[in-house]
Amino acid sequence: MSEDELYAHPGWQWCTFEGAKKQLLLQNLQTTFREKLEWLEEAETLSLRLRKSREARSQENTPETL
Repeated sequence: MSEDELYAHPGWQWCTFEGAKKQLLLQNLQTTFREKLEWLEEAETLSLRLRKSREARSQENTPETL
Protein backbone atom coordinates (compact mmCIF):
# COMPACT_ATOMS: atom_id res chain seq x y z
CA MET A 1 0.00 0.00 0.00
CA SER A 2 1.45 3.33 -0.99
CA GLU A 3 1.53 6.37 1.28
CA ASP A 4 -1.14 8.12 -0.82
CA GLU A 5 -3.43 5.08 -0.56
CA LEU A 6 -2.84 4.92 3.17
CA TYR A 7 -3.78 8.57 3.76
CA ALA A 8 -6.78 8.27 1.42
CA HIS A 9 -8.18 5.43 3.56
CA PRO A 10 -11.40 6.49 5.37
CA GLY A 11 -10.03 5.26 8.68
CA TRP A 12 -7.53 8.13 8.73
CA GLN A 13 -10.08 10.67 7.58
CA TRP A 14 -12.59 9.63 10.25
CA CYS A 15 -10.11 10.46 13.03
CA THR A 16 -10.86 14.16 12.68
CA PHE A 17 -13.96 16.02 13.82
CA GLU A 18 -15.12 16.69 10.25
CA GLY A 19 -14.35 13.12 9.23
CA ALA A 20 -16.31 11.73 12.17
CA LYS A 21 -19.31 13.87 11.21
CA LYS A 22 -19.15 12.61 7.63
CA GLN A 23 -18.77 8.99 8.76
CA LEU A 24 -21.78 9.33 11.06
CA LEU A 25 -23.86 10.87 8.29
CA LEU A 26 -22.87 8.06 5.92
CA GLN A 27 -23.71 5.45 8.54
CA ASN A 28 -27.12 7.06 9.15
CA LEU A 29 -27.87 7.06 5.43
CA GLN A 30 -27.02 3.36 5.18
CA THR A 31 -29.07 2.11 8.13
CA THR A 32 -32.80 1.54 8.23
CA PHE A 33 -35.15 3.02 10.78
CA ARG A 34 -35.56 -0.42 12.35
CA GLU A 35 -31.78 -0.83 12.72
CA LYS A 36 -31.60 2.57 14.41
CA LEU A 37 -34.35 1.59 16.85
CA GLU A 38 -32.57 -1.68 17.64
CA TRP A 39 -29.35 0.24 18.29
CA LEU A 40 -31.17 2.64 20.62
CA GLU A 41 -32.75 -0.25 22.52
CA GLU A 42 -29.36 -1.91 22.96
CA ALA A 43 -27.85 1.37 24.14
CA GLU A 44 -30.69 1.84 26.63
CA THR A 45 -30.25 -1.71 27.94
CA LEU A 46 -26.53 -1.15 28.38
CA SER A 47 -27.15 2.16 30.16
CA LEU A 48 -29.61 0.53 32.57
CA ARG A 49 -27.20 -2.35 33.28
CA LEU A 50 -24.37 0.10 34.00
CA ARG A 51 -26.58 2.15 36.33
CA LYS A 52 -27.67 -0.99 38.20
CA SER A 53 -24.05 -2.09 38.51
CA ARG A 54 -22.97 1.32 39.87
CA GLU A 55 -25.81 1.31 42.41
CA ALA A 56 -24.94 -2.21 43.56
CA ARG A 57 -21.28 -1.26 43.92
CA SER A 58 -22.10 1.88 45.89
CA GLN A 59 -24.31 -0.12 48.26
CA GLU A 60 -21.49 -2.61 48.83
CA ASN A 61 -19.06 0.20 49.68
CA THR A 62 -21.46 2.06 51.99
CA PRO A 63 -20.94 1.12 55.65
CA GLU A 64 -24.15 0.10 57.33
CA THR A 65 -25.27 2.35 60.13
CA LEU A 66 -27.39 1.19 63.03
